[in-house]
Amino acid sequence: MNLPKFTMRQMIEAGVHFGHHARRWNPKMAPYIYGKKDNIHIIDLQKTYPMLYTALATTREIAANGGKVLFVATKRQAQDIIKENAERCGQFYVNQRWLGGMLTNWKTVYKSISRLAKLNDMAEKNEYTGYTKKEMLNLKKEQEKLSRELGGIMNMGGQPDLVFVIDTCKEALAIKEARKLGIPVIGICDTNADPEAVDLPVPGNDDAIRAIQFYSELVSAAVLDGMSANLAAQGVKAEEVTEQEEAAKPARKRTAAKKAAAEEAPAEEADAAAPAKAAKPASKTAAKTTKAKTAKAK
Repeated sequence: MNLPKFTMRQMIEAGVHFGHHARRWNPKMAPYIYGKKDNIHIIDLQKTYPMLYTALATTREIAANGGKVLFVATKRQAQDIIKENAERCGQFYVNQRWLGGMLTNWKTVYKSISRLAKLNDMAEKNEYTGYTKKEMLNLKKEQEKLSRELGGIMNMGGQPDLVFVIDTCKEALAIKEARKLGIPVIGICDTNADPEAVDLPVPGNDDAIRAIQFYSELVSAAVLDGMSANLAAQGVKAEEVTEQEEAAKPARKRTAAKKAAAEEAPAEEADAAAPAKAAKPASKTAAKTTKAKTAKAK
């Protein structure tokens, strides 16, 4: 596999070139602005193209070395897109509220993750014995809250190796924490953003749903490509992993079929035994009737 390919036409169709209103701009973005139309800044895609390609190459390299990528976007229109694409490539995401210290204070965040794991385990095993209805309701509310805020990083197991951010202005706290720890940051910078705040800025529209989908799919594809390269370096082909998973599925089905057959066998035996039990009293009654008739005959 190779890096995901994209064209200028695809970028235009996704609306990557649209910036903010001319009065809402950051002068540091001036080198990346092509011009104005209807008082809206237009981003120069000839500069966006190589910068986006560099960001994807960095993402692929980190994924190929077994690194973890964290997708961050808390704005409403990006939440579902970020979650979907992060899960597609087996990576991690934050799509609700960025909690202060989520990277710099990992020990405290890990305690909350452990609490979430415990609540999930309780819910799966239905271990609510001894709790009142109100206490059960509070536990479920706590589980939902923690799952909403920490569900995307629950299995991260430590700090990420790369952070991908949509809207650098809104996610300024996440960027500061990542840079403090020396974690590289890829940021989509609209015309109101500061491109110097991130390590790998990508000038582009960070509000349009199609543009967000465009960036997220490319980064997700780059991660998958890097993971495939990592497997190939270890001497394992991605096709072999898929084949092994598919080969394991029939075995699971057979095991399930055996369990079902084992459960059905006692039921069938019980059904067969029921008529026999019912027949015994009937045969005893018949024997008594025969004896009575013989006695009368005598």
